[in-house]
Amino acid sequence: MIDFIINFWNSTGVKYGLDEPVVFLKYFIMYALVCLLFYLAIKKDFEPLLLIPIAFGMLLANLPGANLYHSELFLVPDEQFDIIRVFKEGGLLDMLYLGVKLGIYPSLIFMGVGAMTDFTPLIANPKSLLLGAAAQFGVFAAFIGALLIGFAPAAAAAIAIIGGADGPTAILVTKTLAPQLLGAIAIAAYSYMALIPIIQPPFMKLLTTKKERSIVMETLRPVSKLEKIVFPVVVTIVVCLILPDAAPLIGLLMLGNLFTVCGVTERLSKTAQNELCNIVTIMLGVSVGATANAENFLTVQTLSIVFLGLAAFIFATCGGLVFGKIMCLITKGKINPLIGSAGVSAVPMAARVSQVVGQKDNPSNFLLMHAMGPNVAGVIGSAVAAGVFLATFK
Repeated sequence: MIDFIINFWNSTGVKYGLDEPVVFLKYFIMYALVCLLFYLAIKKDFEPLLLIPIAFGMLLANLPGANLYHSELFLVPDEQFDIIRVFKEGGLLDMLYLGVKLGIYPSLIFMGVGAMTDFTPLIANPKSLLLGAAAQFGVFAAFIGALLIGFAPAAAAAIAIIGGADGPTAILVTKTLAPQLLGAIAIAAYSYMALIPIIQPPFMKLLTTKKERSIVMETLRPVSKLEKIVFPVVVTIVVCLILPDAAPLIGLLMLGNLFTVCGVTERLSKTAQNELCNIVTIMLGVSVGATANAENFLTVQTLSIVFLGLAAFIFATCGGLVFGKIMCLITKGKINPLIGSAGVSAVPMAARVSQVVGQKDNPSNFLLMHAMGPNVAGVIGSAVAAGVFLATFK
């Protein structure tokens, strides 16, 4: 009986905490961060569908003795990765993380996003593609900033993609180029996406005048069904021929969209939007959160990533706004510069922010559909930026 009690005591996390008090203190700091993410997701409704699984994954990964996730199985060069060893020695979260390691979850999420995305505003106004491209300035500005403070080029690229405001893209790039940074980058990316209504408006007002914000844009032209069907096929061919590394994201994004617009695969479209996307979101969130254990998360490097991620969002917003002002000047006041801020890709939140800010200066102004053009263009732009980084540093 005494041996049973001793063995039981030695197996508890409390015993581990008494033996390693400094490390155990780090776990409590992680628990506090987990509680903060739960608060933001549940009380403030900031990206709850992803922040809750990510936060709970963090909680599971920081339970001493649970052995649910083993980073050493994955933080190895691709040629040394042994999937058989994962099945033999891994815990539950190791099994789930295989979907991240193999690049499956982000691409499936993109298929769901494609099924839910309406590219009609972009097709009706192709010029908005330029605003989505301009917003990627934040990605490359953050890349240069990360290099300047000492990050290796591959790690700098992974950090910079936060500025694309697209979580699956950030995860796919990071798991390939800098897997040791995945937890910090994913949490920063989704947290800042949730904070877009707070981050963007000050810079939107700073860089535009009241007269510009009050511009009422012309109604978009009707888009035919043929155009909607041809668009995903053409985009897939053109982008993937130029950047084959972007094919997993762009290809499934456009496949999901084709399910919706073709009119003959309604069941597939609904499955991609709902059941499949929800299941993959849970597994992606939990497994990504598991990478944020106390040992590799509570570092100066993590603080640098958080700062660079915020800078990337700000530069992306400003890049879109400045180019929006240029287009406003060229078109002699036909483009409201506010829609440029929607090029950061966070669909449809960034477009809604453009609408809200525009209506404060002109209550009769309806910018949402116009802003959706740059918004969905930003999704394509972030995937293209990811392809550039993967092709360069993989």
